[in-house]
Amino acid sequence: MAKKITLTQNALIKLYMAYVLEHNHAPKSIYTFSKNNGFDEADFYKFFANFESLESSVFSLFFSNTIDTLESSKDYLTYDSRNQLLSFYFTFFENLTANRSYVVYALSESSNKLENLKKLKGLRTKFLNYIDQLDIEVLQIKNKQLEQIKDSVVQETYWIQLMLTLKFWLDDTSKSFEKTDIFIEKSINASFDLINISPLKSVVDLGKFLIKEKISMN
Repeated sequence: MAKKITLTQNALIKLYMAYVLEHNHAPKSIYTFSKNNGFDEADFYKFFANFESLESSVFSLFFSNTIDTLESSKDYLTYDSRNQLLSFYFTFFENLTANRSYVVYALSESSNKLENLKKLKGLRTKFLNYIDQLDIEVLQIKNKQLEQIKDSVVQETYWIQLMLTLKFWLDDTSKSFEKTDIFIEKSINASFDLINISPLKSVVDLGKFLIKEKISMN
């Protein structure tokens, strides 16, 4: 029996990742997983209710590590939203690459894609909050309900973009995944160019001017 260890959430995640990579399947039970790693089963439940919640936390941890790295850089805090998001992507996928074997396993374990996507639930929550905090400039709508819908659409659009990038990275066979880096830069720049509100603002300003002039003339 292994010597008992002091558990933390991160330590549990590392033990779990190591197990599935060595055995190519999840532990059969929390009891055997705990026993083989030298801690009591009850201690597992102090951090996770089951293996499913642990698996979801893995990708949340990748996200948190990414944000910690970014926020430790003074330069990052001075970037505009476009460059902050670019920095996030490059750093996040560096973290994924460092753990690629586990990520590939986790996202292809089940033939049911929805089951695999459940492991990204924690990541999704954190990522949507991150997008909201980036304060990406879009056209302001003076209607509370429409404004909430607009914010939701922006968040969902960037979540879909992250999922498309993840799929591209999983399929990427180029050295050092350099094609993924190119994809990231081009897709992020394209998304910001598409929502660039400057041209639309000009059209709105012109419309306001014409309406005002028409009213004055009448």
